[in-house]
Amino acid sequence: MRRADRLFLIIHALRGRRTALPARRLAETLGVSLRTVYRDVADLQRSGVPIEGEAGIGYLLRKGADIPPLMFSPEELEAVVVGMRFARAFTGARLMRAADAAMLKIEAVLPADLRQRVERVRIFAPVWRDHETSALGRLLDQLNEAINQRSVLVVAYRDEAGRDSEREIEPLCLAFWGGKWTVGAWCRARKAFRSFRPDRIVRCAASGEVFPDLPGQSLAAYLTAVGAGRVSVGT
Repeated sequence: MRRADRLFLIIHALRGRRTALPARRLAETLGVSLRTVYRDVADLQRSGVPIEGEAGIGYLLRKGADIPPLMFSPEELEAVVVGMRFARAFTGARLMRAADAAMLKIEAVLPADLRQRVERVRIFAPVWRDHETSALGRLLDQLNEAINQRSVLVVAYRDEAGRDSEREIEPLCLAFWGGKWTVGAWCRARKAFRSFRPDRIVRCAASGEVFPDLPGQSLAAYLTAVGAGRVSVGT
């Protein structure tokens, strides 16, 4: 039995139960070892599925936290799978782990016909991690965290001509342009919006300051300022 099928059946077996289901019964039903059941349940728990219990006692879904079946059209599911694969390939480690966990949850509760559709998706985004891409992934995680926390960043930046400068920026968003990332920000030195390439950021550190959400320096104002297809890289 495929692992995705096992995960789906574990959740299905626990759905609606009032008493804990022993791991041994799950193992017998699935035709696998107790160790496999323990590992599968632990993976589901780490992914956020609300399973309570432990080895030797049994398992059940947390009261009031039953998981409804997912209803995707084949085209919707294909879009989800492709999005997850691109998130794994082109973002940092944090979103890579989140994409893996989300896909695990989705596969666990999909009907059989749609789980088979997942396997037939033939659009791939191979994950490549060398020193350069790993460093970029860590920087993307740092930038994403700064955006979420509204943290002012001090960056050493090298522009296209090789000129170095140090900036204080208020990061607002990340955008992927089919090969290159940009971080949209309010640049305090230029007193204007700029889009910086993360691969040209030499150093980056939080200043410890949290920037306010000012109307003229907000994400909405940035998107209006740059216009569709007119993002200028910071200089």
